Amino acid sequence: MRNFVLRVIIYAIAIAIVAELIPGINVINDDIGTLLIIGLVFGIVNALLKPILMLLTCPAVILTLGLFILVINGVMLMITSSLIPGRLQVEGLGAAILGGIVMSIVSMVLESVFRLNKEEKRKEDGVVIIDRR
Repeated sequence: MRNFVLRVIIYAIAIAIVAELIPGINVINDDIGTLLIIGLVFGIVNALLKPILMLLTCPAVILTLGLFILVINGVMLMITSSLIPGRLQVEGLGAAILGGIVMSIVSMVLESVFRLNKEEKRKEDGVVIIDRR
């Protein structure tokens, strides 16, 4: 649960940065509550739909040597925008793809700062670390 809450906060921060940098992406009512709601919806969309889209578009991902994942990230942003149109506006697939790229970079940096991926990797591997300070 802690990791999910941290991911929602990370997505909210990433959306705020994307809205500032990419001209075709706008956050309506640019407050913390709106950003957290967008981060929550984006996290749910990413968790539920992205694996399905990755599976369905596997040949395109392989053919483009992974570049099609950028399009999938943009589509995730557009789906989020369509689910909450009063809070997030994405104008076109080009802006969505650029926003997806920026969101991926920001999320990757913040996840490494919060060490989310290392904790999940340790849990998957069954490694138990005992801190004896």
